[in-house]
Amino acid sequence: MADVRLTTSSYLVLGIIDKLGEASAYDVKGEAARTVAPFWSVPHAQVYAQCDRLLEAGLLSQVRQESGRNRRVLALTERGQAALEEWLDNPEFVPVEARERGILKLWFGGRPEVLAPVQLDEHRRTLRSYEELADEVGELLEPGQREALEFGIRYERMMVDFWKWVRRREERTAGS
Repeated sequence: MADVRLTTSSYLVLGIIDKLGEASAYDVKGEAARTVAPFWSVPHAQVYAQCDRLLEAGLLSQVRQESGRNRRVLALTERGQAALEEWLDNPEFVPVEARERGILKLWFGGRPEVLAPVQLDEHRRTLRSYEELADEVGELLEPGQREALEFGIRYERMMVDFWKWVRRREERTAGS
């Protein structure tokens, strides 16, 4: 069992496999896309690499399915469960990295009158989809999942307000 430095992507893989009970790397990739992608994206290739690293480190075990495509099914080992629980209980603060392309474009001189309408429309669309999701399945979610969805809703509301502000500011500046 190798000692391995765990990253947030490592914990994402451990967390998804824990929630599912057991999963192939393909299952992890699909579940990540279906659930956490709006607030934490992970490239597909990285999921497979993380599964290999965690398996090698003794945090996951594998069983080969005899039928079908002979794929490997992964499950948390006791060490993997302990590592996940330790991470979940760690209150460490890490500053958010928004990675909003529209903001980066503004920084480098992108024109607000070009950026704001599209950004505003897209953030409104995303907000509607999160609000619809909350209405449809919000009560079925575990508390942490519902809170993560609420974060998405509040974030998108803030981004809608921000791009409205950018648009108004541009209109005022253009009128001067």
